[in-house]
Parts: sequence; C-alpha cells; structure tokens
Amino acid sequence: MDEIRLIGGCQCGAVRYAIAALPDSVSICHCRMCQKATGGAFLVTGTVPAQALTWTRGQPATFQSSSVAARDFCAHCGTPLSFRFTPGSRISVTLGSLDQPSHMQPTEQIGIEARMAWWDRMDALPQTATSMPDGIGAPVNHQHPDHDTTEWTPLA
Repeated sequence: MDEIRLIGGCQCGAVRYAIAALPDSVSICHCRMCQKATGGAFLVTGTVPAQALTWTRGQPATFQSSSVAARDFCAHCGTPLSFRFTPGSRISVTLGSLDQPSHMQPTEQIGIEARMAWWDRMDALPQTATSMPDGIGAPVNHQHPDHDTTEWTPLA
C-alpha cells in the first residue's frame, strides 16, 4: 500500500509541509475568529493527528488567537496554514494551502452562529471564471507552484 502524502505550503513558497494521513474531517468554520484569520467569510480545514504533519521547508509563525487555540501562518506572505487547540494532539490544515485542495470534500459546517446571512444563496449568484479587468494585461504569477520544488526563493 502506498504511503499517504498530502503536500502543501504558503503562497510564496517559504513554508512547505507534508501530511502522512488523510483528514478524518474537513470542516467549514464560519466563526468570527476564522473569518478574521482569513479575511474571508469562512475557513476550510482538514484535521489530522499533529504527528502526521511535517514542515518540510521553513517554519511557520504562530499567533495564539485565543487562550485555547493557535494559528500558524507564513510570516513572509501571510498565508494561513493551520489551526490547533493548545494543548492538543490534532492539527487542522487550511484546505487552500494544499497543492491539490479539490481532493478534500467538506464533511461538516461549524461555528454557524456567525455564518453570513447570504451563505445559502451563493449558488444563485452569477458565476464567472477568473479574468483581469480591461487594461490590466496578463498577470505574472509570483506564487510558488502547486508542487514540491528542490529550490525556491520567495520574491522580496
């Protein structure tokens, strides 16, 4: 049997990780702390045993967001990477920081007391692929690619 190996990292490539376990839950969290931590309406994470996660490049910075929880992020580009209860034996990795995030399907919604009122109407909104406004031109991507690299120097 092949070893389970999920990989991911931050937007700039300064911090990379590998996970040797499949998440036992993938949660959409609507709580205010997750909204503030992401600057978005919710956070999606997959939870694994803490010992299954290895930081393979760099080390994340940590913000103790409450008396019982810490959030790891890239100090260089700000990408949220994980959430964990302190103390705790489990860690929740942000779905968007995985190299292949579509492999994980949400299994639950939590923190629903802060869920945005428009959440249930999202499917009714017009849907458009990513595009640039007129006059902007094609973007030059400075993000780390969605795969491991032997070398990577984040742009300053």
